[in-house]
Formats: sequence, structure tokens, C-alpha cells
Amino acid sequence: MLKSRAWHGWIGWLLVGVSWPLNWLLPGLRTHVLFFPLWLGYTLIVDALVLRRTGSSLLTRSPRDFGLLFVISAPAWWLFEVINWRTGNWQYLGGELFSNVEYFVLASVSFSTVIPAVLSTAQLMGSFGWIERFARGPRISATPRVCWGLFLSGCAMLGLVLAWPRYFYPLVWASLFCLLEPMNVWLGKRSILTRLQYGDWRTVIALCMGTLTCGFFWEMWNYFSYPKWIYHVPFANFWHLFEMPLLGYLGYLPFGLELYVLVHLVQRRTFELQIGN
Repeated sequence: MLKSRAWHGWIGWLLVGVSWPLNWLLPGLRTHVLFFPLWLGYTLIVDALVLRRTGSSLLTRSPRDFGLLFVISAPAWWLFEVINWRTGNWQYLGGELFSNVEYFVLASVSFSTVIPAVLSTAQLMGSFGWIERFARGPRISATPRVCWGLFLSGCAMLGLVLAWPRYFYPLVWASLFCLLEPMNVWLGKRSILTRLQYGDWRTVIALCMGTLTCGFFWEMWNYFSYPKWIYHVPFANFWHLFEMPLLGYLGYLPFGLELYVLVHLVQRRTFELQIGN
């Protein structure tokens, strides 16, 4: 019965099996139409793996909420694109070949896969036994001091990034988490601190490892793509793995936390990953 419920994984394998070689081997422009099916396929595969391992998954628990993740994802990533207009840490080769409207539409479709891929992979990371070692750790309660400390730190970090992007650009990947997490607490929404007040760090670790895993595939599949992105990272532009400098992969760790708290901020219904036992 469980295997029959994981049928969407086979669709995922088909999408990846077709889109991956075409994305690397076709001449000229191709990634603008192949990025979405490639990452949709990846997400369906991962979701099916979670279903087989745990008996439940994001898609099977609520297809509606799973679909909403794609809707939320595009504007969420555009936030980082707007910040990148100031920092200039990455650019898209081939983007100049499209009109502004074409670029916005095609980019938005591609960006829509970011959050579903990250949260599905985080849940996969949370299905392994090793995650249980993080079930009991330091406790951090959502006290007014902690929340205001996070919020003011987020404001300061974002201000430093915008004022002196050459020196403080890495703070982008923590600033939004610090800004949004207290908002979730104040609005009575689910937050990272909901788990940390009990010393449960499993969600944090699963999100960090899930996003790092997605980061590897993003960078790998991007390497032979066109259009593609390249990086301009002051003081860290060495020891590359694909286009990304090795130190740049550290930014993926807090990125997943930012996406998690952002989803909870904009979702009207309670949404939760099932991490661990």
C-alpha cells in the first residue's frame, strides 16, 4: 500500500532523467525551461523517499499546503534577489537575452521550486536515526529579551549589508532569520524557538543539512547550464566546488532556517515538518 502511495517518486525520476541530460547537453538556451521540471522532479523523488521511510510526507499530508510552498517560494527568493541588487554577489549569464517581462516570469517559475525542495530535503534528513542525537541540547526560550535581541540583531545585520556590502554581505544569510523569527513568536505562529525551548535542535539541524544538500545539487546542475549563475564574493573567491567558492556553502546552513520561518510567517494554517520520532 505504501509503495503505491509513492507513485509520484517515479514521475520525479522521469523528470530528472529527461531534464538533467538535456540541461547539460543541448546547445544554446535551455535552462530557463528545464530548471523547473528538473527541480520538480528532485522534490517529488525526495518526498517519495520520505513517504517510504516514515509513512508520511509533505505532499501526502496536504497536497494543498505542498502546492502553496511553490507559490510562496518565488516571492521569497525575490527578496534575496532584491538584496543582491545591492551586494552583487551573483549574476545570471544569459539573462540579458530576455526581455524584462520574460526574465521575471521565467525566473519566478524557477524560483518557485526553492522552498519545496529545501523543506522536502530537510524532512528527509530528519527521517534518519542520527538526527535523534540532537533531540536534547541547550534550551533557548522565546523570552522578550531573546526575541528583541534577535530582531535588533537582524536590523543591524541587514543595515550593515546594505551600507557596506563588500564587507558584510555574508550577514544576508542570517539577517532575515533574526528579523522574522521574533515576528512569528509575537504573532503566535510556530517558530524555531518553539522547539528550542525544550532543547530540541532536530529541526534546526535537519533544515541546515537539507539546505546544504540542495545547495550541492543547485551548484552541480548549474555548472553546465545556460543560462547559469556565477559568483562575485569578495575575500572568499577561491577553492571552488562548481561555481561556488567552498566558503560560500556555509551560507546554505542558515538559509534553510530563513525559509522555514518565512513560510510560517505567511502561512495562515499551522505548517510543520515531521522531524525525528
